[in-house]
Amino acid sequence: MSPLTGMVIACLAGGVLSVSIAALFALNARKQWVPLLVSYAIGALLAAVFLEILPHAIETSPNIEAMTATMLFGILLFFALEKLVLWRHCHGEHCEMHAMHDEAHCPELHPGQASAQKVKAPQGAIKFRPLAAETPQVLSHHHHHDDGRSGMMIMIGDTFHNFVDGVLICAAFMVDMQVGLVTALAIIAHEIPQEVGDFLILLHSGYSKRKAFLFNIASSLATLAGGLIAYAGLNMVQHWVPYILSLAASSMLYVAVADLIPGLHKRTALRDTLLQLLLITLGVASVAVTKLLVEG
Repeated sequence: MSPLTGMVIACLAGGVLSVSIAALFALNARKQWVPLLVSYAIGALLAAVFLEILPHAIETSPNIEAMTATMLFGILLFFALEKLVLWRHCHGEHCEMHAMHDEAHCPELHPGQASAQKVKAPQGAIKFRPLAAETPQVLSHHHHHDDGRSGMMIMIGDTFHNFVDGVLICAAFMVDMQVGLVTALAIIAHEIPQEVGDFLILLHSGYSKRKAFLFNIASSLATLAGGLIAYAGLNMVQHWVPYILSLAASSMLYVAVADLIPGLHKRTALRDTLLQLLLITLGVASVAVTKLLVEG
């Protein structure tokens, strides 16, 4: 078997395998578990950034300042992209800026109003607050969704990450077939906890299970693209690796810190806070343990 054939098989099989294993867990989660399991996703994303992606970027970067500047640029870029998504959704009534409504016109408390003509809330009406003690049934209200913004951001970052994985797999196969196989298996093992987090973020953002699975499969194809481009011009692409890793890290860090963590503050009860901390720790531990097992 040639290095090119081995690399193509490893990239395709690795992407599909990691996504499929992650889907077995994430897509079978009960709907009411998703907001809580987002805490696990936060832990997995932060661990992937600080325990895996950034150390590798620092190790391979000839210029640390340029690498960190790229990461800063990435954070600002994803902020701008999210703003553009908000602007695109804000030309009608149903954007995040106009999503608040009074309790009398809440579509979940009064589903019969969904087909009726929309009536503007009277001036001075008390706004509906999902976390009010008297209306605990609306904790799963659509305000927890973000019109797919977090899902889109994480797919962009994951695509960058998968592209770099393809470059690394190709480089390993160019050295030796056995090194290539071991590297591919290590990348698959590292990817599974992160893919679980990606699925949960997509579900949390309002995507259906089918769309979440298809988007993750499509994103995994970037592994093959990275491998093929690396095979065609390995030296040039390897020079880009630290900067592509920095963009991937900035995307994941932005989603975890700017989009997901603020949502956790909507649940202020001590029990919820402790559960969130536990699941974040579990997300970090799953990536750390997988890394230790693979690296021996």
